[in-house]
Amino acid sequence: MSTRPPQIVAFGGGGFSMEAGNPLLDDYVLEATGADRPKVCFIPTASGDADHYVVRFYRRFSAVADTSHVSLFRRDKGAGAVEGDLEAHLLAQDLIYVGGGSVLSLLGTWRAHGLDGIIKRAWRRGVMLCGLSAGSLCWFSEAVTAFHGPPGPVRGLGLLPHSNCVHYDGEAVRGEVFRDMIATGQMREGYAAEDGAALHFEGRELLRVVSSRPAARAYRVSSDGEHPLAVSYLGERAALAVA
Repeated sequence: MSTRPPQIVAFGGGGFSMEAGNPLLDDYVLEATGADRPKVCFIPTASGDADHYVVRFYRRFSAVADTSHVSLFRRDKGAGAVEGDLEAHLLAQDLIYVGGGSVLSLLGTWRAHGLDGIIKRAWRRGVMLCGLSAGSLCWFSEAVTAFHGPPGPVRGLGLLPHSNCVHYDGEAVRGEVFRDMIATGQMREGYAAEDGAALHFEGRELLRVVSSRPAARAYRVSSDGEHPLAVSYLGERAALAVA
């Protein structure tokens, strides 16, 4: 059984599906697993298990990790998803990577298939969780989604007892709704991350914030407004490693 603490890396936006040619966030989560060649499983539920998304995942990770994916919308459920084996497969991973899309569709589908409970058990056992957009919102108690229309609240899995807002620099209305809901007590206090910024939690507490872009920012958002967080740009660390 893993002795690693529960960890979640929630991207505001970024990774292989948003930042072609910029590997920094993906490299960060791979390294954070502590495995030389980590086992990485991709769950693209929020996109309806889009074929192109799965293909891009394998192109990005197959050379550096033992890769698999889980499909809940297809008869062919993907590697490791044979009936009765899904939980064992996910508990054996080093990293579960959740893609973007509709967080409402993601949560409803996971709950229908019992995947929400499996992922919670994997997290408790030290399997690292990460994702962008919907794959970031889902881990929190509350979040703001804008996939199906005007921004509105959604209840997530509650692994992290905070609220969350993604794409904070690119979707001004979403950010305004997030701040207003917290200020008026309609949503608990939480975190906002711009594209390229990632919130790394150990247990339920924020451990650090990293970024794949020099200017990407993240905030703690409370009833009295935004509070900028210290962000470590991963490009500087990569440059030092090469020097």
